[in-house]
Amino acid sequence: MKSIFRFIISALIFSSTTQIVQAQILTESNLPIVVISTDINTQTNQPLEILDDPRILATMQIISRPDGSRNYITDVSTTEFLNYNGRISIEIRGSSSQATDKKGYGFTTLLADNVSNNNISLLGMPKENDWILNGLAFDPSLIRDYLSYNLSSQMGNYAPRTQYCEVVINGDYRGLYVLQEKIKVDGNRVNISDLLPTSTTAPNLTGGYIVKSDKTTGGDPVAWQMISNAGGVDFIYDTPEPDVIVNSQKNYIKNQFLNLGVQAAFNNTSISNGFPSIIDIPSFVDFMISNELASNADGYQFSTYFHKDKGGKLRAGPVWDFNLTYGNDLFQWGFDRSKYDVWQFSDGGNEGAKFWTDLFNNPIFRCYFTKRWNELIQPGQPLKHNNLVNYIDAIVSQISEATVRENIRWGTIPDHALEIENMKLFLYNRINWINEQLGSYTACANVAVPNLVISRIHYNPDVSATFPISDDQEFIEITNASNQTVSVTGIYFKELGFSYQFPSGTLGPNQRIYLASNPTVFQSKYGLTAYGQFYRNLSNSSEKLILADAFGNTIDEVTYDDATPWPDADGNGAYLQLISTSLDNNLASSWVNNSSGNLPTTLFNYSQSLHISPNPVQSKMELSSLYSIGTVRIFSSLGQELLVLTTSANKLEVDVSTLTSGVYIIQSQYDTGNSFVKFIKQ
Repeated sequence: MKSIFRFIISALIFSSTTQIVQAQILTESNLPIVVISTDINTQTNQPLEILDDPRILATMQIISRPDGSRNYITDVSTTEFLNYNGRISIEIRGSSSQATDKKGYGFTTLLADNVSNNNISLLGMPKENDWILNGLAFDPSLIRDYLSYNLSSQMGNYAPRTQYCEVVINGDYRGLYVLQEKIKVDGNRVNISDLLPTSTTAPNLTGGYIVKSDKTTGGDPVAWQMISNAGGVDFIYDTPEPDVIVNSQKNYIKNQFLNLGVQAAFNNTSISNGFPSIIDIPSFVDFMISNELASNADGYQFSTYFHKDKGGKLRAGPVWDFNLTYGNDLFQWGFDRSKYDVWQFSDGGNEGAKFWTDLFNNPIFRCYFTKRWNELIQPGQPLKHNNLVNYIDAIVSQISEATVRENIRWGTIPDHALEIENMKLFLYNRINWINEQLGSYTACANVAVPNLVISRIHYNPDVSATFPISDDQEFIEITNASNQTVSVTGIYFKELGFSYQFPSGTLGPNQRIYLASNPTVFQSKYGLTAYGQFYRNLSNSSEKLILADAFGNTIDEVTYDDATPWPDADGNGAYLQLISTSLDNNLASSWVNNSSGNLPTTLFNYSQSLHISPNPVQSKMELSSLYSIGTVRIFSSLGQELLVLTTSANKLEVDVSTLTSGVYIIQSQYDTGNSFVKFIKQ
């Protein structure tokens, strides 16, 4: 503790590349130190003041030693200890928080020309150029936003990434901040497609959008209003921005919300035209759980984001602005709304649009809400109370010394230890109260889903004179691995980055269908008609594909990769093929690469007709089949091709004596399909 106060009482004069800076209170920290020096006003010869508008130019250094050791403000010019050293444009941000002496800021990293955006990683976060310095306004705990964003992330959702830091501006110590991502369209943030002004007809018209219900103090006009039980709710276009979005796009996204309001009000749970056909139910459930766990006094009404990808469903989130939570409110202005024993979507205040209450009151939606809540409070899960307590303690330990400096600078933390204990007690009471309000979720506990399997993935096709565009050749095969006709109505891919929703229809027993990025090219290359066209191209490195029913229940899930141990199907003309639909297709060993130009339309299990004897084998084995065996390939368990043989007979002797002991895969290529059988070399 003595060392902490030694830091606090000292002041340091040091030389910067731009000016002499006096760092008050702060000399060193266990956290990164952000030093901002605004440009000089040529008229007054003084540093420019940061305004709400317009942005001004500045230089920023982030002192963060790569080994994670302590950071010293004297290292502002030590290159190897600077995480960033460059130009920014900066402004004050926030609404009610602007009433505080300590401001929050938004800034953009710039190249040296002071105009071009500089996409760069800050403190380990993915490269981008738009960032926030969250001043933690009205939060005496200093952890509410940080806690809430990271809990949402632990629940499996995108939420702004965060890093604590201490900030000095023009020599003035400004205190503890959270450097965090701004919500925007980006592959590493809100992973939806860009929407161009020319995208005025489907399918391009369908996404991507970010909209929010919020205050209009930022200057953006109200896009439309929706009713709530306590008044009206203003919706605002975020992306595309209000001055960019065109009328057809305005009407499209507005009608998505209006239709949601109607279908939720009428309890329409049809997977064809009810609210399950409009929204991604898991994202709405998780968004409500985040807001209700925190008892967010602003939840649903303000800082409430939604997004929609091209060809995808409307989704809730990401979470944002959780300072009036966990029992905290604007007490100095007479508010006290964050209670442990109320539902914030129906508390008579900031309830948000009526569809939130209507959704919760719907038995099916509420069942999924209850099911998900009970998953998240189990041992080892993020919302289990003792896990929350441990996580809070870890956060508090991280900022403990900065908290002292923060309070000396601003005097806004009456008793930090008591504040944290009150938060823990609030969470204990809140979790118990929610448990008491929720009933059974038996009706949605074990939902039967069809036996559909993602069985082929062509994620990075090679190019040729005939087919010069790789992305146009992508496809996914889905197999009905059952002997029953199944309905595909309402089925969709629920992970952002890849979009497809099945129209009303059925899939016959053992039938295979293909989804293509360009159905015309697919027809030309394979002579087959694609079942449908997907939107967003498959990643050439790794991507998670989750096939789900209309309520978000997972049917099948694959996360492929272009690196070992996955078979090599990366730009070499091969695609990934599942050895058997009975295998776990999330395991690399269940796949091989295949460069055949023939694609089957039905599941005929040639593997049942291909026999290996003996198996396990020491030196030689015999292959026998009811059909002409054709080309035989042997692969390692990592997908590496080791041996190729060809025959037109129904039997073939294969010498495997040179192979090392282990598990191998043998492929026999027939005229209309392939068989894949595993064998063991002793």
